[in-house]
Amino acid sequence: KNMMKACCGTSLLLIDEFGGGTEPQIGGAIAEAVLKRFNQKKTFGIITTHYQNLKHFAEDHEGVVNGAMLYDRQHMQALFQLQIGNPGSSFAVEIARKIGIPEEVIADASELVGKEYINADKYLQDIVRDKRYWENKRQNIHLREKEMEKTIARYETEIAELQRSRKEILRKAKEDAEQLLRESNAKIENTIKTIREAQAEKEKTRNVRQELDEFKKTLDDIEKQHEADKIARKMQQLQERKKRQAKRKEKKASEAAMRKAQPDALLQAAQEAEVRNRPLQPGETVRIKGQTTVGTIEEIDGKNAIVTFGMMRTNVKPERLERAAAPDPPARNQAATFVSKQTQDSVYEKKLNFKQDIDVRGMRGDEAIHAVTYFIDDAILLGISRVRILHGTGSGILRTLIRQYLHTVPGVKDFKDEHVQFGGAGITVVDLA
Repeated sequence: KNMMKACCGTSLLLIDEFGGGTEPQIGGAIAEAVLKRFNQKKTFGIITTHYQNLKHFAEDHEGVVNGAMLYDRQHMQALFQLQIGNPGSSFAVEIARKIGIPEEVIADASELVGKEYINADKYLQDIVRDKRYWENKRQNIHLREKEMEKTIARYETEIAELQRSRKEILRKAKEDAEQLLRESNAKIENTIKTIREAQAEKEKTRNVRQELDEFKKTLDDIEKQHEADKIARKMQQLQERKKRQAKRKEKKASEAAMRKAQPDALLQAAQEAEVRNRPLQPGETVRIKGQTTVGTIEEIDGKNAIVTFGMMRTNVKPERLERAAAPDPPARNQAATFVSKQTQDSVYEKKLNFKQDIDVRGMRGDEAIHAVTYFIDDAILLGISRVRILHGTGSGILRTLIRQYLHTVPGVKDFKDEHVQFGGAGITVVDLA
């Protein structure tokens, strides 16, 4: 009350857990109404909250901006870094799992709040993670640009020094040429004087003329060499200029291609996003999220969709389905096989409940190998193409034991570390044949 009454454009408000201390729905509503009044009075302030409605208010109103305290999902610890621009996640599920809340309790809580809220919270976490990744990329590019600027400055300094040296060499060559010209004139004058003093004696005159011809030839050779050096330098300069022009043309062509491709890529991404967001329709080919088996939607009745998977028809909630490419038609000469409906139903039920991740962190070596053995056998039996084994980093012993076992399994095509953004060396991704 006092804040709303006394605040103005020079006030600073610091509020922790805005709207707390009462029932969340009415507390969030009162907090949003009060925040609207603060914003109208152009008051400065920092407010912390877990209420989603306040985060939406900040996103939709000028003068208020969201912020998030960053959290390392891989190591499950706070980073104590503030990032402005996007709302943050409360990481409630992750923290509850870390401190030991039973998994069935977490599952019940997730069911109560609804998958839409859980997915929205996960998307917030993914946005923060991606922003950190691209921010690091931007910083690395900025550092590279700084290094490039230093290198260019060094090269420019060296070029300037070379040009100064070239001018000095040309000046010295010019002085040497002038000195040689003076010596030539003196030589010619002495030759004329000798001829006159000899009173045109034939033998002596011939010798003097021969010496003059040899000296003239020497001057011609020096001049030719100087011209050859000039031509060589000119040719080198022309070649370097052609190389620079070719590089500039190549760079311009590459930039033009990138500019041309970028709108196409954006258009394609927009079209793909439009297809993904369009509601599912009867006749479309789909698969259950996280599974590989594809089927066809026969009809959609309210909140359920009837989907045909091979010889089986089942009811599935539309939010559990995603579009998939139609399977290739079987070869005409393919041998026919018969599987009982009971076996099909059993395998299908097992495939629906199969999780593609297994967590063996904290297990002993023999326990982990035992669990991974059953996990890989089930995945191969059900036709799963890729699974993930969470073993953590630690001393690396568990990771080594698991990978030694994977080397011995014929159905394992390849295995490798997960991408560094999603766990790195703490997770092994296994591709199955």
